[in-house]
Amino acid sequence: MSLTFLAVHAHPDDEASSTGGVFRLLANQGVRTVLVTCTNGEYGDAPGGVKPDSPDHGPDEVAALREVELARAVAVLGIDRLVRLGYRDSGMMGWPQNDDPRSFWSTCVDQAADRLAAVLAEERPQVIVTYNEIGFYGHPDHIQAHRITLAAMARLDYEPTLYYNAIPNSVMTQYRARWAEEERRRRDDALARGETPDVPEDPDGDELDLGTPDDEIAAVIDVASVVDAKFDALGAHESQLADSFWMTMGRDQFREAMRAEWFVRATNPTGQSDVVTDLFAGYR
Repeated sequence: MSLTFLAVHAHPDDEASSTGGVFRLLANQGVRTVLVTCTNGEYGDAPGGVKPDSPDHGPDEVAALREVELARAVAVLGIDRLVRLGYRDSGMMGWPQNDDPRSFWSTCVDQAADRLAAVLAEERPQVIVTYNEIGFYGHPDHIQAHRITLAAMARLDYEPTLYYNAIPNSVMTQYRARWAEEERRRRDDALARGETPDVPEDPDGDELDLGTPDDEIAAVIDVASVVDAKFDALGAHESQLADSFWMTMGRDQFREAMRAEWFVRATNPTGQSDVVTDLFAGYR
């Protein structure tokens, strides 16, 4: 049986952060891999770290840069087909960009689902990955990616296995400790330079609970053999991730910290009952 994996992601760089390992791993195994990127990422940082609320921020220039970075990451991960739906980035929840009629968030779900369904009908992937109903962390474009994926799947004449990317609570605890330490370090560095820190003195985490109970994790994929490719794919998105916790930990620490990717199973046409170590369990 010919195997195809497809991931629906919101922005350039999302493919590397949550599925970079499985993309490269599956490509190495001869599985056909397809990436659908829903937006152009206009409201990421501009070069030099210029934020979207700055008058010096140029959304179209940012999108053009991120297109180049995405192409580099796709090459690193060995992705066979990239589909860019080309919707405009909606910004974070509550930003005025949400209301732009060109934004992904303002796009009719059925319209976007029809476009995605056409890709699914062409590729007929057995396994699809996207985000859960809160878009993993509440970003409107991630939520919309979830919505159009479910709507597109409902248009198919077969049922693929759908997974949502996830981080177990046990691992999230480790990440939060690392983030808190980085915030303290940044604060101390700013104080040592005589500057006013722009980070909270006692960071208390996110409004949304990003972790998933460990017993809800349905797939744990060992990506240690391809973790360098994941690091390089993240590094390809330099304009957005150069100062991220992934990049600042360095390659050696990254190899130890990012040895797995985790998923929750949303559909189960092959009747899997255990935690799987292969997203294609039941298909090969």
